[in-house]
Amino acid sequence: MSDEINFKNNPLHGVSLKTLLEEMVGYYGFEILYAYMQINCFKTNPSIESSVKFLKKTDWAREKVEAFYMYEYKNLPKPSSSQFAIPPRDRIVPEHHKPSEPAQLSLEDAARLQEKRAKKAAEFKKGGFGKREYGANKPARKTTAPRSESRAENNSGEKFNPWLQGKK
Repeated sequence: MSDEINFKNNPLHGVSLKTLLEEMVGYYGFEILYAYMQINCFKTNPSIESSVKFLKKTDWAREKVEAFYMYEYKNLPKPSSSQFAIPPRDRIVPEHHKPSEPAQLSLEDAARLQEKRAKKAAEFKKGGFGKREYGANKPARKTTAPRSESRAENNSGEKFNPWLQGKK
């Protein structure tokens, strides 16, 4: 019973995916939705029906759209780190968080956001993500004889068997 009360404060409670999309498309349009979320169903022949069909099949995209609905369209404060790991429909929104007017979004802001994401992705690929550099503390790989030599016959004419190295 307590879970039901907590979920009622979630703006997604009782809202179908189609209704959610109709609200957002009516306010922002498909162009802004694509610019912010980079989901192709908002770019290539966009329609509510095709988007709903795609989003019902694709969990990651549906969660991305639902999070956008909650934190941009309903303008709720961002979730805590513990709630962030939970899908948006299952998140518990505190009682004092009330939906407000949708965020004002523009294509220029979306372009800046995409540049920022691209820069972070490039930094991550280089290994400089955050303060920790991935792979920096790894020891150098020990080099051994080439494989062809390690499998070659030894001086007595026997074939080399690495499993018998110390058992002669």
